[in-house]
Amino acid sequence: MTTESLQDKLARHGDAVGMLRANKGGSYPFPVPREHTNWRDEQEAWRTTATLFDQSHHMTDIYFKGPDIHRLLADFGVNSFATFGRNKGKQFVAVNEEGDFIGDAILFGLEDDEFSLVGTPTLPNWIAYNAETGGYDVEVRRDERSASVEQEGRSTYRYQIQGPLALKIIEKASGGTLPDIRFFNIGEFTIAGTPVRALNHTMTGVPGEEFTGLEMWGPIEHGQRVLAAIVEAGEEFGMRRGGALSYASTTLESGWIGLPVPAIYTAPSLKAYREHLPATGYEAASTLGGSFFSTDIEDYYLSPWDLGYGRLIHWEHDFLGRDALLRRKDESHRVKVGLAWQREDVSEAFLSALFADDDNRTRYFELPSIPFSTFQYDSVRVGDRLVGVSTRAGYNTNLRDFASLAMLDESVARVGAEVVVTWGSTTVARRSPTWRSTFPSRSGQRSPGSSERGGAAGRGRRRGR
Repeated sequence: MTTESLQDKLARHGDAVGMLRANKGGSYPFPVPREHTNWRDEQEAWRTTATLFDQSHHMTDIYFKGPDIHRLLADFGVNSFATFGRNKGKQFVAVNEEGDFIGDAILFGLEDDEFSLVGTPTLPNWIAYNAETGGYDVEVRRDERSASVEQEGRSTYRYQIQGPLALKIIEKASGGTLPDIRFFNIGEFTIAGTPVRALNHTMTGVPGEEFTGLEMWGPIEHGQRVLAAIVEAGEEFGMRRGGALSYASTTLESGWIGLPVPAIYTAPSLKAYREHLPATGYEAASTLGGSFFSTDIEDYYLSPWDLGYGRLIHWEHDFLGRDALLRRKDESHRVKVGLAWQREDVSEAFLSALFADDDNRTRYFELPSIPFSTFQYDSVRVGDRLVGVSTRAGYNTNLRDFASLAMLDESVARVGAEVVVTWGSTTVARRSPTWRSTFPSRSGQRSPGSSERGGAAGRGRRRGR
């Protein structure tokens, strides 16, 4: 029996946009409890005390080991790997041969000849494929994401703690064994008598005293023991456990634009890769939604500069897509910004969603994170001119605002600029099962935080009806 591939599914649908918009499903799933207390308190805790997230289930984790490991990294990553090795971390970014963004993920240096790539499936899948087909002396081991908390088979637990008291809590849980770990470096200590490794990075804002975080991991059989010790240590400090709802909203503070369309659907050189990917996998089964609509999937592709990753490109080594990026280097690029939504427009949308008749009501906002598809692309305009796209959106109690992350033309990406975003789906996309009527909203820009995953941005407004 032949398994259908992504390439087969594309051929059956005729085009990638039609395939992704026709897929059934919603936003990217996080198979943990939706809330442990309530999402608003869980958001506030990462500003005032600390919030603990369970990341053991939803991310793809692929391990690579062997003598060609650094050559593999350098051949497909835009980053520099000259000093990368044991107990180092890096946000790994890759593009296709045309310089279009394929994906990013966190790279963990476990040993000098062993690393793991952790994140949404796009980039781990891409690097694993090239490791296995490109003649590299590298062993690949997959630790697939879970469909549910109860799913067995994962080898690693992973916990993320964020907030100004995070280090004090882990120091107590570790019995004083927590070392000083520099940003995007990995430390080793013990919790509940078991070895733990942790990457210093933040998901909720600019690294510093207020925004401190550790991503801890170890063998899955130690997970519950370590979790219990952290929860017990956190009681004294008022730590909250975070659920799926608050977890999905962290990007509004960190500035990380996750889940863009990967640039893999059209290049002839990637046909073999599309034949390798299954029709049931992330790249084939994800949903595409939002008011920005084009029949050409390449109009959804992004560059590293659009996402704030231009600073990560290291030109001193050869990598896939380097020549294409060099040709585009001096072009005008979109700028990543944070958009603050005007409250009267949000209120109007809520009233419409709840009380208007079926023909006129807007789509309901499921708080706090409101994207309704895996890949969310909402149009941003000034007058009749398209000036960018808005992506991750929702409410953040620390900001006391609705906001979204967007990528705007340089001409409008400035503090205080007013733009119009249409949130929802255009009528041309009614074939999508996630279609609802549109909501244009006026809002203002603010700067999302910057971190290894984030980046500086302008401020602006957006508007809707």
